[in-house]
Parts: sequence; structure tokens; C-alpha cells
Amino acid sequence: MPKLVWDASGEHFYENGVSKGVLYVKNANGTYKTGVAWNGLTAVTESPEGAEATDIWADNIKYASMRSAETFGGTIEAYTYPDEWAECDGSGVPVDGVWIGQQARSSFGFCYRTEIGNDATTEAGYKLHIIWGATASPSERGYETINDSPDAITFSWEFDTVPVAVTGYKPTSCITIDTTRLDAAGKTALTALETTLYGDTDESAVATLPTPEQVLTAMGWTAPSA
Repeated sequence: MPKLVWDASGEHFYENGVSKGVLYVKNANGTYKTGVAWNGLTAVTESPEGAEATDIWADNIKYASMRSAETFGGTIEAYTYPDEWAECDGSGVPVDGVWIGQQARSSFGFCYRTEIGNDATTEAGYKLHIIWGATASPSERGYETINDSPDAITFSWEFDTVPVAVTGYKPTSCITIDTTRLDAAGKTALTALETTLYGDTDESAVATLPTPEQVLTAMGWTAPSA
């Protein structure tokens, strides 16, 4: 076994940025509508919770440790949002240009990407994050007078998720794909997957959110036989 090496050239990786946000509003029948671009996205914070340890004691010793189920949620921050977000934010549109609040909140799917750099390049690759079964909580909005240091309002929404079943794994709400870990076949598969997620310029394909199993299959995974 070769000796371990620290801080080798090209291995000082870091992750930053957030871009290419896409919103997929969920229909009442469980399918997702055509995706729409989310402009003005400034931050996405992933906040998993749960997986807390509960110790079990017997014979005057720590006998075992059990962990609770893990849940996935987070926060979306943006300067603006697509019109389709209204129904996810508890707003109805009885007339064009008129919003009525305190309505039912639609579930949604979401995807975005973050950049990966290292000491050799700021464009070493990127991560594609895909989220399913999310619902947003109400959020406050602070409006201020225009002054000598104007700034745009930043909107923020916390969200929770309901995980989706995946054969051979526990249900999940999120999948992350790291391009720095993909081989040539994986990168080709990712290009095809992004055409599904983002649509195509010739309109031969609209932006669609596949299921977690469809994403995994597109990337070369084979579901285990029953």
C-alpha cells in the first residue's frame, strides 16, 4: 500500500455557488408539471434532521444505541421566484395579477447545481442536486424604505420533504450527482438526464422531473431483482 499523501496538487477541492434552479410543481395526482427556471436564486441550505441516538442500557452498561429516522429539509433564498411558485407558497390566483393568500400549499420538486473547484481550476466540475416531495412553510417579508444604501428584498422559505420509495434502498427525498466522480459513460448519461430536467432547445423535450429510480437508472444503476 503506498504512503498517504496530503495536499497533493489538484486535490484541494472546494464547493461554492448555486445556479440553474428549476421548480417542478406537483399535481394532485402525484405527477409533476413541466419545470420552470428559477431566476434570482441566491442560496439553498440543506438541513437534514433526525438520526438521533437513543441509548439502551442493561446489566449496568450501555447495551446498544438506536437511531431515529432521518428527515430532509432546508431553506431556499432568492431575490425573485417564478409565477408557478405562488401555489407552493399558499397563494391562489383568482384573476391575473391578483393573489389571494392562506390557500392550500402545493408540493414541489426542485433541482439546482453547485460548483466544484480546486487549486488548479475553479471549474473542476459541479454537483447536481435533485429534490422530491417538498412543501414550503410560510415566511416573513420585510419591506423597508428606499434610502441612500438601497438593497433588494431577499425572500426565504423553509421546506420539508416526504421521501419517495427506491427499490433496494430506504425512501429518499434527494439525490446528488458529482461530475468529478463520473467516468466518460457517466458524463454522457448525465448530459441526457439534464436534457430531461431542463428540456431541449429544439423543444423536442420539455423540462421534466423523473422519479428517483428513473434518475438512478439513467445514470447506469440496475434495480435489484425481487
